[in-house]
Amino acid sequence: MFDRPQTGERAVLVHLNFYANQEDLAELKELAKSAGTDPVEVVTGSRQRPDPKYFVGKGKLDELKSVVEACQAEVVLFNHALTPSQERNLEGFLGVRVVDRNGLILDIFAQRAQSFEGKLQVELAQLKHLSTRLVRGWTHLERQKGGIGLRGPGETQLETDRRLLSLRIKQIQQRLDKVDKQRHQGRSKRKKAEIPTVSLVGYTNAGKSTLFNQLTGAETYAADQLFATLDPTLRSISMATKHELVLADTVGFIRHLPHELVAAFKSTLQEASEADLLLHVVDACSEDRDEIMVQVNQVLTDIKADSVKQLEVFNKIDLLDTMQPHIDRDEQGKPRRVWLSAQTGAGCELLLQALSELFATTQVKRHCFIEASQGDIRARLFTCANIIEEHIDEQGTSELVIEIDVKYLGLLKGVKTVELV
Repeated sequence: MFDRPQTGERAVLVHLNFYANQEDLAELKELAKSAGTDPVEVVTGSRQRPDPKYFVGKGKLDELKSVVEACQAEVVLFNHALTPSQERNLEGFLGVRVVDRNGLILDIFAQRAQSFEGKLQVELAQLKHLSTRLVRGWTHLERQKGGIGLRGPGETQLETDRRLLSLRIKQIQQRLDKVDKQRHQGRSKRKKAEIPTVSLVGYTNAGKSTLFNQLTGAETYAADQLFATLDPTLRSISMATKHELVLADTVGFIRHLPHELVAAFKSTLQEASEADLLLHVVDACSEDRDEIMVQVNQVLTDIKADSVKQLEVFNKIDLLDTMQPHIDRDEQGKPRRVWLSAQTGAGCELLLQALSELFATTQVKRHCFIEASQGDIRARLFTCANIIEEHIDEQGTSELVIEIDVKYLGLLKGVKTVELV
């Protein structure tokens, strides 16, 4: 239903300045390229408030029409949210397709989704967006024909379309509810097994998927484009301390993420809100990285994930000449920021070290003496403890120095142990 042609479309971009901290023009260009269009011209301007009919003023509207005709553009992309009537009026005046910022992001999501769940989520968001725009100047919206054999249910075509859309939205929502239950069961099992979950979050194109691949050895799709990957991926990673973590790669954020997407991707975003730790990945070489971090934290607040602990990961330091991988620590000496390059792998071992420190707060050190007949205990210690030293004497007794989580101390029942500081 939402397939797009593979060839690029000639697009004119429209960006008006209304207020501070609004959508960025450079970001619109990246969105346009990510959607597969060919931006041929940019129309900019300033207004105090949008025009209720055309969003832009009369003079800017005439200028826009001239640019569209001169460039033979096929689509006009607005870096703003348009009302359905504004979109309809603009299309009628310009004679080409008009897409607002929300519609553009939804279109990119439709192209990127690969999994069954991802496609359902995108379709739900698309349909909710489309349901507000069933007011086009179509010629088939008159009452259905009367007469013998031609009498319809009495609905207009518009009413029929709305009813069918509502039915499809309900069907998709029911399927997504089932997927949500499955995800909830998976999270419950991980909590029962006391396996911490770490979610990668951050602005789109900050390098989350590349970092995910470096840490887990996975081969998820990663590219230098906005929203390169949508589908959430989970992989387990083992720490040097024998800790096991589940790492979740989530969808990238963006300024003013459309409400339809936030609602549709509720179960996906829940991986972030229910995580034990968030890895906030930041493009270290971005000029407005501080502002972008504020935007990401705002989205985290919207999805109720602002209370989850964060470890900041400043990525792409290979593009900064003087920066070397290192860990910044707080007053208590705990890691709060890691500088690395996911592309080259430099500093990734420091991130693993920081994760080990953050999840090793319940570790204790023990000196154990395991008899030859207690081989099963020794084997289990090798799976859940960090073995620092081991010596085996002539009688087969294993002398081990280990670091072990307090929750596994029950394994040492019947074993001679000495507590070490």
